[in-house]
Amino acid sequence: MAVVVLGALLCISCWVSLYFILCSLNGSRSYEWNCRLVTLAHGILAVCITGYIGYVDGPWPFTYPVLFLLPGTKNTPLQISAMVVSLGYFIFDMAWCVYFRTEGPVMLAHHTMSILGILLTLWLGESGIESCAVLFGSEITNPLLQARWFLKQTGRYGTRLGDVVDVLFVLLFVLMRVFVGGTMLYCELISPRPRFFIKCGGVAMYALSWVFMVDIVRFARRKSKSWHRPKTDQLETVAANGHEGKKE
Repeated sequence: MAVVVLGALLCISCWVSLYFILCSLNGSRSYEWNCRLVTLAHGILAVCITGYIGYVDGPWPFTYPVLFLLPGTKNTPLQISAMVVSLGYFIFDMAWCVYFRTEGPVMLAHHTMSILGILLTLWLGESGIESCAVLFGSEITNPLLQARWFLKQTGRYGTRLGDVVDVLFVLLFVLMRVFVGGTMLYCELISPRPRFFIKCGGVAMYALSWVFMVDIVRFARRKSKSWHRPKTDQLETVAANGHEGKKE
């Protein structure tokens, strides 16, 4: 466990160092710009590692009865590494969001549950496959979310590229968070292996996904209506949205 603690401290230091390096290199950019670059880097890294764990390192998570048997198994070194890397990032980002007061209670709750869930999984030494699956599902839409924000900041959100990013984000969110996430949660609940509080954590994370889903549906409705507005109105909307906070 001491090695895990040292690894987590090292990862926190690495994410903090990356942030300050970016702030030094991009002095003309805002603090949020550089923090979102760190967020983007973590999202890509987390998706690559957890995707490899789930679909290459194996076992393939969607082969019955393997899906039923996966939850609650012992953590592997690669799973531990993925969780430690993400734990370091979430602690950094949580501290940044609290300091700059950019996030609402829902996103802070998401970060808090992510941190506690990873800590619990590392402490128990099991259910790493579930944590990595949650990381994969929650972070796979992250690059699109950050791309959307950067497009707004550079005045390119009102283009066809912005529409493509929005559509892909909504579709991927619904697919991964609702359908794939729901399937994994069902297998988590019916499997006899996972601890009771691990199952409770899974239910809480899935419920939080539905809270986000409500906002996604509202956004999709607004987006569909904006496609029927004159182009000048859309450009005014983009200009107004260019100053939205990190809570997006």
